[in-house]
Amino acid sequence: MKRIMPLAALALLTLTGCSVGKYEYSSEALKRVDMNFTGIPTVLGIGSLGTSIPITPEYSLTAAHVAKLSVQRVKAYHPYCDLAIIYHKNDIKTLPKFREGDIGAPVKMYGYSFITAMPVESSGINLALTGIRNEWNKRPCVAMASNAGVVKGMSGGAVYNGDDTIGGVIVGFTNEIKRHKAGVPLKDVSLYIPYQDFKEWLQKTTS
Repeated sequence: MKRIMPLAALALLTLTGCSVGKYEYSSEALKRVDMNFTGIPTVLGIGSLGTSIPITPEYSLTAAHVAKLSVQRVKAYHPYCDLAIIYHKNDIKTLPKFREGDIGAPVKMYGYSFITAMPVESSGINLALTGIRNEWNKRPCVAMASNAGVVKGMSGGAVYNGDDTIGGVIVGFTNEIKRHKAGVPLKDVSLYIPYQDFKEWLQKTTS
């Protein structure tokens, strides 16, 4: 994968509104991701939710900000990206494969909607790599910006490449990423941590 650093400037994950882009109910998401409840109760007392990705019979991969409040125990946090591995019993017979994605390549995103608690998916393409800085993402973490739709609750969900490999983990969305050198800003984009950022950490932590 070409390391295009960065076509976009700093993304700050300013989560204005509840979603960006288009997404729809998906029975396929049921096969690829799990719903994860956190310890923060809602008005109905059910608790807020995020998403996780089964990766072994014992572990799932998710966003660190989901894992921090999850009812599941955390095995490890990524040192500088919004990622974590949690203990989770998974009925998984074939381990998922991971692969780095390319700028301009198609992707599909799977997760659960905080609004409806239903499994959802979206489609789009990878737009640009961008620096990402907030409470959960520090230098040298890099995110991929995509025009695939994301709704709150999908954080920790899976980003799939066109060949059915996992290309990254959803961490949020932003209303704008300003480009360097007078480029046209990217508007209303989803953000995910690409596999290239956590490949070595994942292998080390789950081996």
